[in-house]
Amino acid sequence: MLLLAPNEYQLMQAEAPNVPEAEIKSAVRWKLKDMLSYPLDQATVDVVDIPAAPSGAGRGHYMYAVAARNEVVKGYMDHFESTGAKLEVIDIPELAQRNIATLLEEEGRGVALLSFNDDGGLLTFTAGGELYYARQIEINAAQLTAADEEQRQHNFERLVLELQRSLDNFERQFNYVTVNRLVIGPMAGQAVLEEYLRENLYIQVASLDLSEVMNLAAVEGLEDPVMQAQCFLALGAALREETTV
Repeated sequence: MLLLAPNEYQLMQAEAPNVPEAEIKSAVRWKLKDMLSYPLDQATVDVVDIPAAPSGAGRGHYMYAVAARNEVVKGYMDHFESTGAKLEVIDIPELAQRNIATLLEEEGRGVALLSFNDDGGLLTFTAGGELYYARQIEINAAQLTAADEEQRQHNFERLVLELQRSLDNFERQFNYVTVNRLVIGPMAGQAVLEEYLRENLYIQVASLDLSEVMNLAAVEGLEDPVMQAQCFLALGAALREETTV
């Protein structure tokens, strides 16, 4: 199992092609021709379905396309092969986070999950175990715990603006999905951030302790939110059920 870094792939939304299931991936691949910054023949592409509205009316049916350079994928596969290990799955953070979000969902409702690490923030919207919407946020964990109070406040305000825009955009695109809360993943300063977001967002806000949804007793130190944050996406990736690259 391997998770690509944010700068090693592109996640793009594309309209689902009206072709037989066996031809979907190649049809979506062709749609990416003008969306990639490198030639299409240098790309490894996979697709993730976005569930359509139950009524079939309104918004069209879309999919997520994941594209990574062949050289990046081959480099990892060659590295694993050279060590004698077998690389069965190459995944992305959005899908790893979806796996954890699935554990938090309430019957008939979706959930927004927000996490932070050294690379930045990741916001996902899921329902019924499916990823509907995801976006990277260019604010990292260190910026939200900065010693300088003025700088920290500025970053909190930026984050609220990003979240408000994302919540509004999600509601417009997926008005058939009810998301009733935003959950903050484990991190240093989690309680402070939760209080600030509660005061500045219209949605219910809660903090996540992974020990409430996973058995972490076998791993020493994982009761610490900072350690949970460091392992967050890796734990999410480990929940994946599919076994294909």
